[in-house]
Amino acid sequence: MAKPTDQLFVERKWHVFAALGSGIFLASFDGGVVRVVLPALVTEFDVDFALIQWVVLSFSLTQTAIMLGVGRLGDIVGKKPIFLSGTIAFAIASVLAGFAPNIEFLLFFRVLQAIGGAFATALSMGIVTETFPGSERGKALGLFSATVSVGGIAGPILGGALLEFLSWRWIFFVGPPMGFVSFFLAWRYLPNTTPGARQSFDWIGFSTFFSFLLALMLFLTIGQRNGFRSPAMLALLAFSLLALALFIRTEFRVKDPLLDLSLFANTLFSLNLSMRLISFIVTGGITLLLPFYLSNLLKLEPTVVGLLLTTTMVFFGLASPISGIFSDRFGYRLIATAGLVMLAFGCYTVSTLTAETSILGYILRVLPLGLGMGTFQSPNNSAVMGSVPRERLGVVSGINVICRTLGNTAGVAALGALWASRVFVYAGSDFAGDVTEAAAVAQTTALRDVSFTTMAIVALALVMSVWGLLRGPAMLQLRRRSQ
Repeated sequence: MAKPTDQLFVERKWHVFAALGSGIFLASFDGGVVRVVLPALVTEFDVDFALIQWVVLSFSLTQTAIMLGVGRLGDIVGKKPIFLSGTIAFAIASVLAGFAPNIEFLLFFRVLQAIGGAFATALSMGIVTETFPGSERGKALGLFSATVSVGGIAGPILGGALLEFLSWRWIFFVGPPMGFVSFFLAWRYLPNTTPGARQSFDWIGFSTFFSFLLALMLFLTIGQRNGFRSPAMLALLAFSLLALALFIRTEFRVKDPLLDLSLFANTLFSLNLSMRLISFIVTGGITLLLPFYLSNLLKLEPTVVGLLLTTTMVFFGLASPISGIFSDRFGYRLIATAGLVMLAFGCYTVSTLTAETSILGYILRVLPLGLGMGTFQSPNNSAVMGSVPRERLGVVSGINVICRTLGNTAGVAALGALWASRVFVYAGSDFAGDVTEAAAVAQTTALRDVSFTTMAIVALALVMSVWGLLRGPAMLQLRRRSQ
């Protein structure tokens, strides 16, 4: 027999979806619109590539570091107040970012944005999962992914126009009105859920996890300028590994851990979560570099750059709901594997970009990335969220979002560092400028090396997916048992 709250969720499922969808749209919009202006910010603030990465990294790192904590807070105090407070905080921080007088203030306000964004998005996937029945989960999560793509499409288009006709500051002023729409829908339609038994918050786990990520990202970015083998950078790496070890030790010992590590004993959960992480590492790194390619090498206007950056998100949005529906009907594993094959092909086609590539050639080369991600994500998300008990959906929703933000963060930092290091190699020992000022052939050859690296990373995910496909009957039994 369904509980009253459960019945209310079912009756309002599309209203609830609209409230959550508007929030995730805003988060995706912000991610797309910020990347468009990165080349302009290099000039505006007179900073180098390694520092400007932190406009993206400061946001994604903060979100990643606190997402587990937000998921736990949702299980402890309830999901609705977490979501509402996040939308308001994000809107206020966006306005402050638009008035930032220098790069230091901009990075600080991006951190505040990230905190609000984490509160507004960490629990969304869990709420969608518990709102829709298992037979509609793939479709709902597919439409949810499509909403992400719509935000990702609108962001670069509007960002390019604002940059060309007004200034980069205006990209932060368009989000708050959407945030208040999301707030109203959530306040009106999200049911108030009663938390379970009283639990404590794992502050030690939270602090060690944050320290691990911060030290790792500092190593990957600052190491580009100071050298990865310098004593300071090696100390950062050692501190990061120590913090990770302390985090794992803490989670095994505390009564109410931030992350219940026993979840990873579920093979289905661990397998699909790992592949999700890998996919976002790949796309996070490539999408960081594409605006610089379009602006600096093809010499395109900001409006055109914004339009072209929507290519992957357009095809992501087209593929996501279709693959979600197909996964409900035919099973998730085969569809997800096909998505990874397309993603690997997209990495290859990106490797063929040159300074002479036409606009049509660019579109044809990057669209497989969007098709691959869209085909893969919906069935994979359904598998992750459907492989755990209902009472764990809050924290697992946070973990799922962490894989996206951590993947993007690691992709931006690691693949950005790889690209920069390869540019310096190809530019020659006499080159003393910033990587964005290097010769076109050095930048495109470095992009080719990054693309080949991402192909190898996707190949690892593909091996994992094929292994899951071959173990189909056992995996299907686990999935049915969890629903």
